[in-house]
Amino acid sequence: MKKLLVSLVVLGAAPALAQSDRATIFTSEQVQAVLKSGNATDKTLKVLDMGGYQMSVAVVHRGKTAAGAASTGSATAAQAPQAARCGLAAAPAGAAAGQPGMIAHSDTAETYIVISGGGTLVTGGQIVNGVPSAADSEVTRILNGPSCSGQVFGVTESKVLKVGDIAVIPAGVPHGWTAIGEEVTYLSVRPDVKKVLQAGYVHPALK
Repeated sequence: MKKLLVSLVVLGAAPALAQSDRATIFTSEQVQAVLKSGNATDKTLKVLDMGGYQMSVAVVHRGKTAAGAASTGSATAAQAPQAARCGLAAAPAGAAAGQPGMIAHSDTAETYIVISGGGTLVTGGQIVNGVPSAADSEVTRILNGPSCSGQVFGVTESKVLKVGDIAVIPAGVPHGWTAIGEEVTYLSVRPDVKKVLQAGYVHPALK
């Protein structure tokens, strides 16, 4: 994978014990170190204390998929007991069946910044009879907070993203990748207003 020079600066207004008196810099070398560590798809670099809220910065790498096959990676790995369900109990009357394997995060929005490769990002619709992430899973604690995975019904939008493109996904909006070429790698910036993520988390590769 072609190495890109990436520096991300996170600024915020907060008490001195948080990040108000300094910027936080993630170098390209640090991003690459986290990206190359372990086998996980989605990796949080750090959860920053911004005072009134937290900010998470992650790097995500997804491999090739066939057209029509969704990729949500580790987001569907650790799920709550089978009896638990989230989203709508049944599809609205007349709603078209959409992409399976989508995910929505209850409390955290995401901003994707594509740094390598590309693919088609599908967003929208409503998850029906979905499965919630387990309370003790990495998804819930470190990555995105409480989440719901499953097939969507209703109106969705598909957009091909390439290097340099940015996608902003509000909390609660289902999303998933499909028709990924050779790969797609992107930064994900996640404001955590409700502080649902593990405070002070730092990826082991950065310690």
